[in-house]
Amino acid sequence: MKRYFYSILAASALVLGACGGSTETNETVETSNSSSEAAENLSGNINFYTSQPDSDAGELVKAFNEQYPDVNVEIFRSGTEEVISKIQAEKQAGEIQADVLLVADAVTFESLKEQELLLAYQSPEHDQIPAEFVDEDYMYAGTKVMASVLAVNTNAVSELPNSWQVLAGADASDQGIMPSPLYSGAAAYNVGVLSRQDAFGWEFFEKLRDNNLTVVQGNGGVLQAVAAGEKTYGMVVDFIVARAKAEGSPIDLVYPEEGVPVITEPIGILSNTKNEAAAKAFVDFVLSEEGQTMSSELGYTPIREGVAAPEGLKAITDMKVVSHDIKELLKTRDEDKQRFIEILGE
Repeated sequence: MKRYFYSILAASALVLGACGGSTETNETVETSNSSSEAAENLSGNINFYTSQPDSDAGELVKAFNEQYPDVNVEIFRSGTEEVISKIQAEKQAGEIQADVLLVADAVTFESLKEQELLLAYQSPEHDQIPAEFVDEDYMYAGTKVMASVLAVNTNAVSELPNSWQVLAGADASDQGIMPSPLYSGAAAYNVGVLSRQDAFGWEFFEKLRDNNLTVVQGNGGVLQAVAAGEKTYGMVVDFIVARAKAEGSPIDLVYPEEGVPVITEPIGILSNTKNEAAAKAFVDFVLSEEGQTMSSELGYTPIREGVAAPEGLKAITDMKVVSHDIKELLKTRDEDKQRFIEILGE
């Protein structure tokens, strides 16, 4: 596991390198001037790199192709950290293959922005996205609202808890589980945010270690363990818990009273895209009312104003959100991962 960590750490260091490592700059913000004629003429290939579940990424591409049937979209899907490692390996090899990127959190996009690997694009759909979720230089924009919540196996408890502290309590001894920040972008963000909250700090993670909390690769592994009754409590993104509950699994989700970290799964275009027009159309579709409605139907809380959250999930206006400065989280991400490893041993 340590070997895996240091390979990820090395790749992350490349992301955080000097901006001079890039041969391109993006001083001009591109805006959309697409017409129906231009849309009809869109064709060619784009490579879509994402950390979304395979099925959801497939549904997104399928819906996009209903509007743009002549654009072939190739999907590469993995955890956020592995997706970024792939991009960095391609950069080192001389050519990034990705055209469009959609992964967990803004910190990851800030790292790419620092190396000038993103194309500035002001989508006409940005007007319907809350301003705080659109990068000030239009390098990326959030696509959904995903809170990390407490998942609970309802067969194992008589009453749902209301605090994250249950993970450190006697009831959760050997019964807690969370995803690894070495694989999951959401988990990396959560560790960075919670370790800087007065109510938690690194002491909270030390308590989780003392309580024999299990760390697994991704959010899917957490969900599976809690839904199967192998674990009672899990820290996991909200939408997959709501989806499993709706499908009949003995699981429920709690938005703890201390607040929840929130990621927005931003989307952006790589600066060396070979099909800029199609890449922009893809971004526009994801942020459009149709794209956001489809996102809600898939079980995500949409980020676009006026599109309702799916049943079982809270809108961001109904959440107590805990957060921290994105630029500081970017600077300390590798240190945070190292500290996590030292404490949890995974």
